[in-house]
Amino acid sequence: MRRRTIAWLIVVLVSLLPLGCGSSSDEDPAAAPPEDPAASPMAETLDGFIDAVVEAHGVPGLSVAVVHEGEVVYSATRGVADTESRAPLQAGHLLHFASVSKPFVATAIMQLVEDGKLGLDDTVVSHLPYFKLQDAAAAEITIRQMLNHTSGMPDVSDYDWRNPQSGEGEAEKYVRELADESLIAPPGEQARYSNRAFDTLGDLIAKVSGQSFEDFMEARILEPLGMTHSTFFYPEIPQERRTTGHGWDYEPVALGHYPYNRRHAPSSTLNSNPPEIARWIQANLNRGELDGRRILSEAAFDELWKPGPAWGRRHVGLSWFIGEVDGQRTVAHSGGDDGFRSYLMLLPESNSGFAVVSNYSRCPTGLLRDGLTAVLLGQELPEVKRPILSEFAPLYRDQGIEQAGAFYRRVIDEQDATYAYSPDPLNDFGYYLMGREEYDRAVEVLALNVELYPDVANGYDSLGEAYLEQGNDELAGVNYARALEMDPDNDHAREVLKRLAGG
Repeated sequence: MRRRTIAWLIVVLVSLLPLGCGSSSDEDPAAAPPEDPAASPMAETLDGFIDAVVEAHGVPGLSVAVVHEGEVVYSATRGVADTESRAPLQAGHLLHFASVSKPFVATAIMQLVEDGKLGLDDTVVSHLPYFKLQDAAAAEITIRQMLNHTSGMPDVSDYDWRNPQSGEGEAEKYVRELADESLIAPPGEQARYSNRAFDTLGDLIAKVSGQSFEDFMEARILEPLGMTHSTFFYPEIPQERRTTGHGWDYEPVALGHYPYNRRHAPSSTLNSNPPEIARWIQANLNRGELDGRRILSEAAFDELWKPGPAWGRRHVGLSWFIGEVDGQRTVAHSGGDDGFRSYLMLLPESNSGFAVVSNYSRCPTGLLRDGLTAVLLGQELPEVKRPILSEFAPLYRDQGIEQAGAFYRRVIDEQDATYAYSPDPLNDFGYYLMGREEYDRAVEVLALNVELYPDVANGYDSLGEAYLEQGNDELAGVNYARALEMDPDNDHAREVLKRLAGG
């Protein structure tokens, strides 16, 4: 797969060397963490916080990289690469970063802009003549709109991770298949997240550059930054560097598939590790330069990080999400696919940043984000609590709703600070049970949620859905009506009630 045979041979030979342990140095000097990470004044605080999160949430494996004032001050791993083999997660293991891939795509597009091969406001169809959707307006979609999620394109509904394709023609084939899809909004009018747009950009990069997407990313970004083991092409990863994703079935469980499909490489398939993702952080904080090698002009970052469409409390730049914390600008992106979660944040004014990635779909990346941000800004760490489902769900499975409900009521009545609890965990658990087609049990759990949190409209909406799946249209209607009464803007409840009434 790699473009240069010699480079590939070197990678294969190096990959046969033993992997390092914990936060120790990887064998590739360019990807090495600090010589003595423990010497960092932040290390003890970071160790304690990360250990607490991993223990409280039962995280199988976690990798962390932290840059402070331009220097890598922390690079560490916790847990295992695979719960079945119990192989320790090490610095050289590669993990799936999911949508953190997207800023790499934006960087590649800006490189092609600087090469004079395209413009941000070019229409996509001017470079990919076969790009079309059912709507004629798709011909108006620009590269910029794809990068800032205003293309109006739908999102991916099925990544087909269990049936991965890795052939050379997958990118173009995927774009041609979009002809059967419809826009969800006129181009440029709404900010709606679309992985399909970024997957299309991968094919555009290939056609404009004359290289495959993966070869371009390697030659123009990964190799120049010394990210010698990172890759967008999962099949090339040596077995000893691979990790296993984990889902949840009352406890973390290893998945039988890996989130890889070549057609979704641009949106989702970066695999990297703490030492190497730290170099990506440094290069961005340095506005395109690292160790004397420049991959992008400084001026390009004015475009990449320019706040665009509103996205809640943040704005979308070119792939990046731009926000603020404690008066400082944040430039960030999160990621999540089957069995993996990730988060990467830059604090440009502090010349600092971090990345976290876990082989667990329930890893609390939001809590880790808040904690690492607090450490970098010298603020108080957030409190680490056990997720209440870690106790409630097994108790429900083994002893039923009466015992599990009594436990939940006690936690609320006593305001037990050991656990993190709210309406959300029971709601999530109810949908988990519906996903297993255990509708009677889902009704039990969601009815408990409504009992415990009677003033939350979404609880009635969820319970209504469970009754609907159970086949009890009468009680479904009662709960959807209550949800709509409490939240008149609930269009979903309104539509279901209309349908139940035969309208």
